[in-house]
Amino acid sequence: MSEKHVALGYISAVHGLKGWVKVHSWTRPMEAILGYQPWLLGESKKPVSIVDGRRQGKGLAALLPDTEDREQAMSLVGQQICVKRDQLPATEKDEYYWSDLEGLEVHTLSGEILGRVERLMETGANDVLVIRGKREHLVPFVQGQYVTNIDLAGGRMDVDWDPEF
Repeated sequence: MSEKHVALGYISAVHGLKGWVKVHSWTRPMEAILGYQPWLLGESKKPVSIVDGRRQGKGLAALLPDTEDREQAMSLVGQQICVKRDQLPATEKDEYYWSDLEGLEVHTLSGEILGRVERLMETGANDVLVIRGKREHLVPFVQGQYVTNIDLAGGRMDVDWDPEF
């Protein structure tokens, strides 16, 4: 079994002339991404520990090793920032990392398979499961109301959802 990696954000742009990059973080709070080291960058998952990082305006900026100018920083733009799953804190009961939910097979209460969780998206009111099967279903991730059971070990999620909706 391969080691599981979790995407925490990506390098979105360069910042200034001295090799800094802008970081788009999916962590809450957004600054938490700076504390998870090393980052595993890009498709190669190259381990990199940041030299410095800080809040910059409404976002984050980071300086990576061996990145001393804008041109070097530009080569990093678009690279996903991952960490090893075991670097993340344990979750509480009924708390889940999105990456743990992705890939779960989703069943209705009547036993019909809707498909698999492809991803989640943040909408403001609540997170939404994007489920791919014969068609796409968007199901609010509201535990107890729509999501009735999550079995990570069994790879299954049960939802109270009309398959025609």
